Amino acid sequence: MKLAVIGKDVSKSLSPAMHTFILRRLGAECSYEAISIPPQEFSARAEALFSKYDAFNVTIPFKADIIPFLRELRGDAPAFGAVNTVLTGERAGYNTDGFGFLLMLENAGVAVAGRRVLVLGAGGAGRSCIKKLLDAGAQVFVYERDRQRLAAVCGEFAGAVALEEVVLAPFDVIINCTGIGMHNTVGQTPSVRTAGEAAAPVDERLLSLAGEVVDLIYEPKQSRFLELAAALNKPTVNGESMLFYQAYMADCIYLGKTPRADEAKRLFEAYREEAR
Repeated sequence: MKLAVIGKDVSKSLSPAMHTFILRRLGAECSYEAISIPPQEFSARAEALFSKYDAFNVTIPFKADIIPFLRELRGDAPAFGAVNTVLTGERAGYNTDGFGFLLMLENAGVAVAGRRVLVLGAGGAGRSCIKKLLDAGAQVFVYERDRQRLAAVCGEFAGAVALEEVVLAPFDVIINCTGIGMHNTVGQTPSVRTAGEAAAPVDERLLSLAGEVVDLIYEPKQSRFLELAAALNKPTVNGESMLFYQAYMADCIYLGKTPRADEAKRLFEAYREEAR
């Protein structure tokens, strides 16, 4: 199989190594390239991807831009309005992020059904997480500094509670979906507005009230957000397994294979062991 990941800058992407590892363990051989495309060139170059590759993955900022080139959206892709996996022969787009997110929580022992979950950030990552949490029966509270985005997401996904301020009250799970804490924001935590106060970085006051703390960031492996939670003896989960599980799901789509949670977990443990 000839595969690739397409994004603005995928020079340091883990996708080639992950997908190659998974597919070989599943009995398939592949070549997997990382293709960086400047945003202004994407529309002109997208069509060529369908003849060059058997399938490809899409990452920031092209998950919505690829949709006009497709004939069909399947699975979570229509609800998310974003695609990260493309079958070129069928021109079909999928989104495996939600699968990866829920399996990350499940395999880390983080239950969400019937529990109070605070989601920080309602952008692309937050949006997919909110939907999957609601589907799983969680009570979802969403904080987003962009009030228009907050209203739009909570209006779209019935049951999500919009928070323009975060009340310092217990939450069973707090999830950082903002991306703050990676790249040029390493060492920072997302800012939230608490009742009667100006927006300020998340600190021990909020995290001390959490049962479990999750950050979708996987590099660094322990963000400042998780570092603060760990110092409070809170169970923490980073996003590395989510990245792996969404790749596993994409590879199952490529192979026409039914995904299995136990197989995904076994493969992830083997991948981490090999990477040491």
